[in-house]
Amino acid sequence: MNASMTEPQGRGGFVVLAGAGPGDPELLTIRAARRLAEADVVFYDALVNPEVLDLARTARRVFVGKRSGRPALAQASINRLMIRAARKGRRVVRLKGGDPFVFGRGGEEALALVQAGIPFEVVPGITSAVAAAELSGIPVTHRGLASAFVVVSGHSEDAYQPVLEALPPDSVTVVVMMGLAQIGNVARLLVTRGWNRLTPAAVLLGASTESARTATLTLEELQQELAFGSIAADRLPGTVVIGNVVSLRSMLMWDERVGVNRSSHGSDRRSEHARSSASVVC
Repeated sequence: MNASMTEPQGRGGFVVLAGAGPGDPELLTIRAARRLAEADVVFYDALVNPEVLDLARTARRVFVGKRSGRPALAQASINRLMIRAARKGRRVVRLKGGDPFVFGRGGEEALALVQAGIPFEVVPGITSAVAAAELSGIPVTHRGLASAFVVVSGHSEDAYQPVLEALPPDSVTVVVMMGLAQIGNVARLLVTRGWNRLTPAAVLLGASTESARTATLTLEELQQELAFGSIAADRLPGTVVIGNVVSLRSMLMWDERVGVNRSSHGSDRRSEHARSSASVVC
């Protein structure tokens, strides 16, 4: 569905399932920004940057986010809110951190809209599954180190165990999302499956934001949960990357707060910011 939201979409209104990216408003897509500007109501998640919401200048904004360990609105209730608003003829944006179809339950919401007969559009977002590593100076694939990567949800063992057990040791880059609470168990599973205990790993917090920080360590240290302490206490959104590609970060001399090499020169504001930013955790 490529039509502008300002064009007729039927008597029942319509919904846009949009990705807000990893956090930095500048990483939002042009289409997502346009849909927000045209929206009547925005249902948004916990990790959406307030500056992104500012683009929905005339919309009613409704928080429906979920965070680990905190009370949350049930998914069925969110579906009902979207459907009810669309049936009233509203231009609805369902705004999610990252990409709506990567651990964002966007598929479930799309099915609910289909069953309710509500027209909808999907606007992809930059997923933190790749962006968090990339903005920390870690390519998830690199010739000679990793020819593939796998992304798993770390919120429960049932979600990640079958996938990780099927991987040959040290064969790919493993990206764990929503898994800080379980990361010790994830690391122990990989070691048990034959992964080298000295395989590099990185804990990436607050990707693309001013609070971004990175801890680099080994799989053995990750197994012992030595990556945490004060940086985990901030309850920032976290991604964990495991694999030999992590070793490239130190070679690239990266500043994850702005996604640039710390030796960069130039007059643009990102280079200026990079030269003045605080240090990273290595």
